[in-house]
Amino acid sequence: MARKRDEIREQRIAMEAIVDAYGSSERSMGWYYYLDGKTNGPFKARCRFARPISPLKVKEEVEVLGMAPEEECEHEMFVLIQRKSHPLGVPLMQLEGIEVDEETQQAIDDWHYWVNRGFEL
Repeated sequence: MARKRDEIREQRIAMEAIVDAYGSSERSMGWYYYLDGKTNGPFKARCRFARPISPLKVKEEVEVLGMAPEEECEHEMFVLIQRKSHPLGVPLMQLEGIEVDEETQQAIDDWHYWVNRGFEL
């Protein structure tokens, strides 16, 4: 679903997340380091929708520990959640923050916005 263009958000993404990124690999690393630097974990999140690649159920609440290793984020941004006795990577697109700080919320929203506008890594 495409969202209405947000010029301020577009500018921030261009200047902070994908600045000087000329290919898929550079875009993915730009996003990875932008999100890693802006999301202040651990934080609570809620599942927005189910995905076949994820065990999360809609409205399930989890604790996000931080970004998954960068090699796991070459095609989509994943975060690590605490799952039973070990961390598990899930798509950031699947989550919404719960009572997160402003910087974390803005970073999550930036990623959701970018993906919803139809852009890809």
